[in-house]
Amino acid sequence: MIPWVNALKAKRPTLDLRIYPDDTNREEIEFALAWNHPLGAFRKYPNLKCIASMGAGVDHILKDPDLPEAAIITRVTDQNLARDMAEFTVALVMNHVRGLSFYKRQEHKHLWKPKPYLNSSDITIGVMGIGVLGSYVATQLNILGFKVSGWARTTKEIEHIDVYVGQEELDAFLGTANILICLLPLTKETINILNKQTFRKLPEGAFIINVARGEHLVERDLIDFIDVGHLSGASLDVFREEPLPQNHPFWEHPYINITPHIASITNPATAVSQILENYDRLRNNEPLIGAVSLTKGY
Repeated sequence: MIPWVNALKAKRPTLDLRIYPDDTNREEIEFALAWNHPLGAFRKYPNLKCIASMGAGVDHILKDPDLPEAAIITRVTDQNLARDMAEFTVALVMNHVRGLSFYKRQEHKHLWKPKPYLNSSDITIGVMGIGVLGSYVATQLNILGFKVSGWARTTKEIEHIDVYVGQEELDAFLGTANILICLLPLTKETINILNKQTFRKLPEGAFIINVARGEHLVERDLIDFIDVGHLSGASLDVFREEPLPQNHPFWEHPYINITPHIASITNPATAVSQILENYDRLRNNEPLIGAVSLTKGY
């Protein structure tokens, strides 16, 4: 919280900034900036008009059953988040394509056994979720020479990217994805979407990358499909429980790479400009940037 406080004060020294739970006169507060707030906390603010997420995700807000009905929910749409996510995802893709994790396992055994690597021109990467982050990631991978397809809830037009739409086109999308990247928002429709039914429809040897939310993945199904050889492995940056428990089977699995939810982290210094602009827009009764549809969940 301190970096956000410092960034807001640096950008606007005169801002009337109050910090939970030590804030007072809560009936005066109309705009809240939050991340993983205590559930039910917003009931204490009778005149709240906007709840702004500190990041691109809003599931941590929407899971609260006691949200004020009149409050608009917003998310950060900082371009730096898209760049950072693309860089990280490209790194995971190239790690798989060039077999770097394979050689790390060889290194631990003092083995010198080269093997052929995959060629980008022979690989189709499927990106689940073609929003701000997903479309940028897909475009950057395409620039590197990969054939890239996307899957979205509604029709999207992205140059050089084949976008499949809706449940009726999901099987066709999965059928060509040698690498499947999950960048979906977490909603009631997408929870547990990375499951055995999904994995079964992927080509044999497909690789999974999850940089969205841990609740997208059915963990046992992933392990089972890797162990039988249908999936070649996975790189996971998000988990159902974070930090990942010390006794979790992912830690010891040789074909699962783990990173501690660091793919793309909001930088308060760059994000506060949008937060403050939305604060001004709210006071001027203007449309807010990054407003979330409560029916869609994103």
